[in-house]
Amino acid sequence: MSNQLEVGWVSKPHSLGGDVLVKPISNVAGRFEPGVKLSAQKGTRSFELEIFASKPYKDRLLVHFVGVDSREAAEAIQGAVLFGDAVSYADDELLVHELIGSEVVDGDGIHRGTVISIEANPASDLIVLEDGKLVPLVFVKEFRKSDGIVVVETPSGLFDL
Repeated sequence: MSNQLEVGWVSKPHSLGGDVLVKPISNVAGRFEPGVKLSAQKGTRSFELEIFASKPYKDRLLVHFVGVDSREAAEAIQGAVLFGDAVSYADDELLVHELIGSEVVDGDGIHRGTVISIEANPASDLIVLEDGKLVPLVFVKEFRKSDGIVVVETPSGLFDL
């Protein structure tokens, strides 16, 4: 799965017929369309899943995979992490997997911490630092992929909270 990225995970079964709820973490158009094949990993087991049908359902997707035709089969893939082919992006696009582990520095050059995750938020996704502080992505002014530095310009006092 070296040229693949995590695109979501199987949350739970949704019907007796094998439908499952999938929590997507990718906004790539067509990622969860019928016919798309995804790699999956559950524990030490790796397998492939092909999407037969998919539609939005609340904050998730209701997905039926080829060959997953019973509740028992759906339960067997519950918790599986889904991977899809990496796609090309413009150099200035921020990608979650590239931000994780990066160092955040403010406009004055002060080190503010290491990015441990990105948290979805309706107004602006949030950078989560190891000390629990949150920085809205709208404050990112530069991401230097070469040295893993995220430069942010924040309102005064943001890091004092």
